[in-house]
Amino acid sequence: MVAAVRRTVSVQADNPRPDTGRVPLRPPAEVMDLDRLGSLHQCRLSFIRTLMRKVMAERWAIQRQRFDLDAEGYGTCIYRIASPTRIYNMVIFSQYLDPEDRSDRVIANAWDVAFALCLGDVDDAYLELLRENVPRQEAGRCDPRVLVLSRANRSLRNFSSMVDDLAAGRQPDPDQLARVGYLYRTTAVYGNGKFGIADYPRIRDSEDFGLPFSAQMFSVYLLRDFSIRQVEHIARHRAPKTAVELHPELQRYLGIGNSTGLGMAPFLINHPQLINQWLLMRESALSRCLGEIPNQETRDRMIALIDHAIAHNTETFTDDDRQARKNARLGQELHQARDWLEGTTLPEAMLWQALLDWSRKCCSLETQEILNSLLMELYPERVDELEHSMGAMESQDLSPEMGTDDLLARLRRDYDWALAYDFNDPAQAHLFWYRSAEKEEPRLGERGVDPGEDREMGLDIARQARQLYDALIDWEQEQGQPTPLVEFLLANPRLKGIARRVQTLSEHAYGDIRANLLMKGTLPIDLLRCKLAFFGATKFDPRSDRWVRITMFQGAPRIEDIGQHFADDWWMPLKPDLAESS
Repeated sequence: MVAAVRRTVSVQADNPRPDTGRVPLRPPAEVMDLDRLGSLHQCRLSFIRTLMRKVMAERWAIQRQRFDLDAEGYGTCIYRIASPTRIYNMVIFSQYLDPEDRSDRVIANAWDVAFALCLGDVDDAYLELLRENVPRQEAGRCDPRVLVLSRANRSLRNFSSMVDDLAAGRQPDPDQLARVGYLYRTTAVYGNGKFGIADYPRIRDSEDFGLPFSAQMFSVYLLRDFSIRQVEHIARHRAPKTAVELHPELQRYLGIGNSTGLGMAPFLINHPQLINQWLLMRESALSRCLGEIPNQETRDRMIALIDHAIAHNTETFTDDDRQARKNARLGQELHQARDWLEGTTLPEAMLWQALLDWSRKCCSLETQEILNSLLMELYPERVDELEHSMGAMESQDLSPEMGTDDLLARLRRDYDWALAYDFNDPAQAHLFWYRSAEKEEPRLGERGVDPGEDREMGLDIARQARQLYDALIDWEQEQGQPTPLVEFLLANPRLKGIARRVQTLSEHAYGDIRANLLMKGTLPIDLLRCKLAFFGATKFDPRSDRWVRITMFQGAPRIEDIGQHFADDWWMPLKPDLAESS
């Protein structure tokens, strides 16, 4: 088990094999910088990668038990899943959606499909109960047999054209799929006890879905298969004499899209111990790989990975100017990294650290972090075992007996980044986070301009830390000496939450994002990018600075591939060349 030792961020581990090198972890000031977190890429520890390794290694049996769709693809589908320990069923309801009702926003009330992952088999009576509630989503009520509840909309750019192509007996254009690599786009995937479904502890303690978000990601994986089978089904009904199935390489190339907005952002603030664990495991994996001594084979593999990343980047499209510039710079700098790696004459023992040191000096954060992800691909035996430590038991306990002087010392040590902000400057409190009245979903407003300040959320950790610090200084001056914290909190009860957080996170160096989220110019999309990278998202396509579209499972094995040879190298897929594969 890997654990952070106070604020030194060192790693002590009882590993199956000893570390070959002791490389210090990067300091929190570097890792928890918001710009860097907004530049993270998927890696071997991302949740869809760990899920696919588990499903493939354990040979889960997945059957399309029921596929009752009409000629237009509307109806009911049930997948039956047998893991080594349990039986699950995923029930999908496909329905007509009026174009006027089509929306990816959380305030939508209707979707092309709604689905639920359930524990155990589904009989007719339970199916009718699900049919009554699952398509209603937030307006319905499910029971704890439902582990995951979700919904999705078709990608209008791809769905109809793919049906047309298959019905006409031809394969879709891979170039079009490279621009939008999915047929469906999810808008919310619930797995946390909302609306009557199973509480998180029930999933966390599962042998199959105990790793973070694995049940949700598995549901999305099954939706990908449904999307493929649905377009094939519609094409066959439209033109039974000419319709063809989608080529297996294109099936693998298809993923599932996702539209994510501000609703995801508070998670990173409200679960600091879990976020610490995610970042700690990622940094531990990087440290382990930096401690390995490369040879010519691993150097050549790294060059090949960089070449692959360059090609993948050229097939990543966005209409967002800022992201397009970042992608263009990433491509240029990856070419430079390849040239550096081919041309350097440094001793092998210094190679990996020297590469990352060079990238810090010469490259953008986007390039630095993709090189980190690529390096982890070289040593799966050093990385993959850390996936079992991605979870965390979360509790923030108050120590009322602590002295106020001790808490002040922790603030100076751990929250120096927060104390550097001057909140007398209006620009430092320009924004505020609040919950919308209609759906209780997070929103971001401009102070003094937008309504909602009366519902402001407590995501202002930097400001709260500053308020706690100033109040402690005033308290000790008034008292003439330090006192037990409990006396201070009795006089200042509103500061209890931030005091508890400061005490707790003394043991979790990567728990706090080191940014003032109220500051003018803050990009909330960086928060979304961080969490989505841990999910396993690729092809980030910002639609504004407050919501983003991404792709998941593009390149992943199909259901039909389970039990076959599995090379866990699919995470940066390239569009298939059907001429070569035919």
